[in-house]
Amino acid sequence: MSKSFGAMSVAQLSVLIQSGAADPVDVAETVFESIANYADKAVFTTLLEGRAMEEARASSKRLREGRSLGLLDGIPIAWKDLFDIEGLPTTAGSVVLAATAPASCDAAIVGLLRRAGMVAIGRTNMSEFAFSGLGINPHYGTPVNPRGTDLPRIPGGSSSGAGVAVAAGLVPVAMGTDTGGSVRIPAAFNGIVGYKATSGRHVMDGVYPLAKSLDSLGPLCRSVRDAVWIDAAMRGLTAPDVIERPLRGLELLVPENVVFDAAEPGVVAAFEAALERFQSAGASVSRTIIPAFNEILDLMTRYGPLVTAEAFALHQERLAGPDAERMDHRVVMRTRLGSRTTAPDYIAILEARRRLIGGVDRLVGDRILAFPTVAHVAPPIAPLEENDELFFATNNRTLRNTALGNFLDWCGASIPCGTGESGMPVGLLLSATASRDEALLGAALAAEAVVRGDFV
Repeated sequence: MSKSFGAMSVAQLSVLIQSGAADPVDVAETVFESIANYADKAVFTTLLEGRAMEEARASSKRLREGRSLGLLDGIPIAWKDLFDIEGLPTTAGSVVLAATAPASCDAAIVGLLRRAGMVAIGRTNMSEFAFSGLGINPHYGTPVNPRGTDLPRIPGGSSSGAGVAVAAGLVPVAMGTDTGGSVRIPAAFNGIVGYKATSGRHVMDGVYPLAKSLDSLGPLCRSVRDAVWIDAAMRGLTAPDVIERPLRGLELLVPENVVFDAAEPGVVAAFEAALERFQSAGASVSRTIIPAFNEILDLMTRYGPLVTAEAFALHQERLAGPDAERMDHRVVMRTRLGSRTTAPDYIAILEARRRLIGGVDRLVGDRILAFPTVAHVAPPIAPLEENDELFFATNNRTLRNTALGNFLDWCGASIPCGTGESGMPVGLLLSATASRDEALLGAALAAEAVVRGDFV
């Protein structure tokens, strides 16, 4: 049993720990053993074995004394290399930050989950400065998608190591960030669950930013229930407050424009099969064009993407100095495009965003949106590393569906719905308008078994 601790869901492992059938110290030790034995060394950038064992021993003592902190006490968690960890520099997947001053304290969200009893295992790899949906990193290596059986495939980004760590059974949950899809994309590509919260739902202190107007947090895990439990602790709650919604009467809205453009046949087939299962379970499905989707793409063509403008403002000084030579040249090229967005352009984007959010909120109402998380399955790594033009085209295509939700400030959860080309996982994205996270998660709780079908 111990060898599979990291491959369990949070809920499964919690039952063992709370009942005394598993000890947090043994759990942590076997997790580190699994990581040491895992062939791909690009999943983690830093392991926190000393800290983790101290936290695990404290958890074990509490449980023996009948002082459990709750459902998450003793559960291992991995942290994306954007979260401050006391005593370590926060490198954000880049070598240029490796010599910066160590963090004086944990990021606020790290502290909240530590207070819930969770055990910090290490930091996971990522796209440099979180600025890619593919997960390729030339500095620390690219984690290989464990679902691929034919050739090495991308993990998705930017939370690449987080997605692989969970999908490979190394940890039950890993924390990511999502600015354009960085939680939901690796979840979809690796066949796991990824929840992106409404921006502002979780405290961001001590999290290295990409674009503050769009940044949000969320866990990558094995089940929606796991995401609900983690989300509660991220908000300082001692117990989850999300109520499962019945599928009968649930209204799903499927956009007909943009999100299916150039979609792989296998992705569409897996998505449509899941919709049929929804309808058989009593949910209603309607389809409509969402004009805002095309307007968002037009805005990006006219003014440049909002994320790129804000990333350039963050990194402008770095890009003008010697550090640019030490960065991934693709990150440098993409970030420098933000210099083309003038101050009037930036204001025009923000004004259009407010208008579009209001219009889409009225159109969608209380319905839950559903469409493929990504319109294709995880492609091979090698061609993307060798061809910059292919890299940028694939990155844009990978981010397209999820980035729409970030721009409109939606919350979203990607759930595996089957397989597509080469037997690779396909994700179905459920989304809701801003601050309707409880409604989204309640629907996702009820829908998960239906969405998954026979996907394991």
